[in-house]
Amino acid sequence: MNLPNRHSLLWKLALMLALLALLVASLHADLGDRLEENRQYLTSAEKQQLREWAQAAELAWRSRGRSGVDDFLAQLRAKENIWAAVVDAEHESLSSQRLNDAELLRLNFSRRLDGSLGRPDRTPVIEMPLADAVSFVVELPQRLDPRRHRHWWDLLLQRVLPALLAVLLGIVLYRELIGPLMILQRQAQALSRGDLSARVGAIGQRRDEFGGLARSFDQMAERLERMVVYQRQLLRDMSHELRTPLSRLRVAAECEDAEEPLRQRLEQEVGGMEQLISDTLDLVWLDTERRTLPLEAVNVSRLWDVLRENASYESGWPIERMPCELPDDCQVLGYLNGLAQALENILRNAIRHSPANARVRLAGQREGDDWVLWVEDQGPGVAEEDLQRIFQPFTRLNAARPGGDGYGLGLAIAHSMLEQQGGKLWAENAYPGLRIKFRLKVYIL
Repeated sequence: MNLPNRHSLLWKLALMLALLALLVASLHADLGDRLEENRQYLTSAEKQQLREWAQAAELAWRSRGRSGVDDFLAQLRAKENIWAAVVDAEHESLSSQRLNDAELLRLNFSRRLDGSLGRPDRTPVIEMPLADAVSFVVELPQRLDPRRHRHWWDLLLQRVLPALLAVLLGIVLYRELIGPLMILQRQAQALSRGDLSARVGAIGQRRDEFGGLARSFDQMAERLERMVVYQRQLLRDMSHELRTPLSRLRVAAECEDAEEPLRQRLEQEVGGMEQLISDTLDLVWLDTERRTLPLEAVNVSRLWDVLRENASYESGWPIERMPCELPDDCQVLGYLNGLAQALENILRNAIRHSPANARVRLAGQREGDDWVLWVEDQGPGVAEEDLQRIFQPFTRLNAARPGGDGYGLGLAIAHSMLEQQGGKLWAENAYPGLRIKFRLKVYIL
């Protein structure tokens, strides 16, 4: 099994999930440690409240002794519902009530005002020294304990924060996955409604699977648009071309008195229309089917011998005026019937536009793994701006290349047929004449 390329969505999704897990773990550890550390120390306001109680305890001790301490502790216990004591250096109570063993044990674990509060599951006891070796010891009230909201912070770190990060990941995944799919869906619907200009555009710049899908969609839409426009143009051109022979038939039927000339005219025009329809259907088939042709070794020299014999019979040209200057071992990888049709159309076109006693030759040279071949005539050539246009259907440059009939489909069929075989066809002026060149792969055993 081959792994996806480095721009695949698989790696993006894996990276996102890994980053989410790392971020959750990092935030839980780092932020949790910071919060736990901050919760271990009293804030300034909380310290100030405890200092005020210590000052009040000291004032009660100094002013009224034990009775003052008793009244102060009773008031504090009634108000805050906490335990507190005022003790001397030996941890002896300075109130009228002695400390029991449990309270003495609590004194052993008392903590300084600026120190850590200790374990979060226990209520800390804060000891604050007063004057004359006296200390005020108080159980930290729940409302002053910075750890009182610890369960909410734990809920935030363990539940809420991961959920928020998961939502954030979902939004990112939506933008990465669902967003492009919705754009593709909208453009596909537009295409189905007949908007042949529908394209997905920017998604095609991505280098992952969505980018490949978008490029394929745009290529499909572009080819569909080109095919529909092409077929519409073919229908318009063919209807125009059919009007001419039909008009001639109408005139012939009205003017010809003899049956034989009328019959010959009918045969000529009907044959021309049949050829027009046949060539147009061939061209449409080549442009729409795009099927894989069975390629094989084709000896171009031998194929040319067959084609020029047929051309000699049809045109009356001697075979010697259609020489082949290729070596006998010139073999290309192509589809025999298709290559024969393309070469025949090129040859007929060259003969049609060549002057009397001219020559049409086949030549070529090998360039690496390709054979570059050309058919060269001795006609007037073609204007530079028309060298590409001559391969479009129904293109006839009678003003530039006089002397021939036809419907302007031969070179268009040859162009499509060679493209079907993986080849390329183009034209250039030979001064004099026109050189039709094509490139095909060399046949290698």
